[in-house]
Amino acid sequence: MAKEVLPKDTSRATAYKLWMKAPNPMVTFFKTFDVTNLVKYSKKKHMKFNMLLDYCIGKAAVRVKEFYILPVGEKLIQYDRIAINTIVKNKANEVSSCDILFSDDLGTFNKEYLKYTKQVAETCQDRDLSPDCMVIGTSAIIETEIDGAVGMNSGIFNNPFLIWGKYTKKRFRYYLKISFQFHHTQMDGAHAGRFLENLQLAINSLT
Repeated sequence: MAKEVLPKDTSRATAYKLWMKAPNPMVTFFKTFDVTNLVKYSKKKHMKFNMLLDYCIGKAAVRVKEFYILPVGEKLIQYDRIAINTIVKNKANEVSSCDILFSDDLGTFNKEYLKYTKQVAETCQDRDLSPDCMVIGTSAIIETEIDGAVGMNSGIFNNPFLIWGKYTKKRFRYYLKISFQFHHTQMDGAHAGRFLENLQLAINSLT
């Protein structure tokens, strides 16, 4: 469920005043992750790497309360659920958007991921949960390695967004560079940093 909240009643009151009218309120962090455990788990359990990374993103985000408040237009909206968006290649050889409600249970999340990404690919119809959930956007450019990416500031889509390319192998470890864009009204750098640390911990903790 989503509801409007007054900025003065939240911990983001000062940030709202500073950043809602800023020409470019989006901030992008770049971080290299050790995804060795994710690669091994994916192969061992025969689960999609990007699904597992989406799951870890959700697991990291729910531990940071700032993810539950998002500037939408000139309002602050508070949510009680988080969803992960993934880009799907559809049967028309184009791309569609698919939102997956985050579940802390990996089996449930995997089942929902496979069901709805298949549905979106076959119908070429986006699946949008944004009115009811705070959606974290993701985009995987798996055809190439990238050092990072900066998304656009549209003033409409203020959701946090992660972009990554192909992971690399160095000796016996696997590494992935990820860019994380967020609206400064939603969170500060310290919150974003905590999320990124949580993400590495979530990746490492899969057993």
